[in-house]
Amino acid sequence: MSTTPTNLIDFLVNQANGVKGLADLNLPNVPPQYFQPIQARLNKSKIIPQDSEQSIPIIDFTNWDDPEVQDSIFSAATNWGFFQIVNHGIPINLLDDLKASVHRFFELPVKVKKSVKENSPPEVVRLGTSFSPHAESVLEWKDYLQLVYASVETIHSYWPAVCKDEALEYMKHAEAFIRKLLKVLLKKLNVNELDKEREQTLMGAMILSFNYYPACPEPELVAGVCPHSDISSITVLLQDDIGGLYLRDKDGNSWINVPPVNGALVINIGDVLQIMSNGRYKSIEHRVVANRNKTRISMPIFVNPTPDSVIGPLPEMLENGDEPQYKQVVFSDYFKYFFSKGHDGKKTIEFAKI
Repeated sequence: MSTTPTNLIDFLVNQANGVKGLADLNLPNVPPQYFQPIQARLNKSKIIPQDSEQSIPIIDFTNWDDPEVQDSIFSAATNWGFFQIVNHGIPINLLDDLKASVHRFFELPVKVKKSVKENSPPEVVRLGTSFSPHAESVLEWKDYLQLVYASVETIHSYWPAVCKDEALEYMKHAEAFIRKLLKVLLKKLNVNELDKEREQTLMGAMILSFNYYPACPEPELVAGVCPHSDISSITVLLQDDIGGLYLRDKDGNSWINVPPVNGALVINIGDVLQIMSNGRYKSIEHRVVANRNKTRISMPIFVNPTPDSVIGPLPEMLENGDEPQYKQVVFSDYFKYFFSKGHDGKKTIEFAKI
């Protein structure tokens, strides 16, 4: 009978086994380090039924410069903070290739993954597990590989060969889509041009993350990801067909499923855009649940400012005499604060509140 490794953090982190290594031991039970407190677990009675009115908008991006399409994006970003986009211009076969490459990477032998972890500069490639294993009190049932979108030379030198081509091709297409989407979101905040400086502030540092959630023997006890809001300007997520993503409803007490839609990208507003829009756009808490029978993968692009960018309400948002709700903060300070603790809902944004 397999037993839990005696030094779990060493097994997960230093030896680079991750949760995948734990799941491969076929343990009948989850180690207690993953047990969520009872009040933090997703209570099924708090999930809003799929067929209710409460489901996030799905927007066709074919004619993205059509005012009606732009209005629907604005409305979704303002009222929901989450929406799905179809016909985004990224070929479906690229999405399928990317998903296949995620599985290929995580199914590599542990010694190969350990070598990726030890021989990659962390500003380009990061392989990890959970969220912040040394800072959080309860571990999350997730492994991740983060690929920082850098110069082509850097990418070719360091991104793992098993997924490099697919990831790079996807990012090239995604970058063009992200620029269009940000133009629409900014236009509705009275910013008519995405100049170079603003572009650096909104999308100067993009990270493609491969998230891997192995099948879990006791999914009701654990979190794939605990409730949090993203610190990005926006996050562009490709999810597989397994499902398990939920966002917090406006009542603050219940959860709405974000169902997988074939070929769609899930967009959510991050804290940076909530701050820059002076609260007009909403960065919403979300979470991921584990699955008993299947491994789930998801591929978010965290569209971040450059580390030295200063984030605060846009001047255009204060022209009417509105009081700023947030102070000016350096993004790297905000980033460090976010990772200095476990996931804790919307608390990070307090760091920027006036």
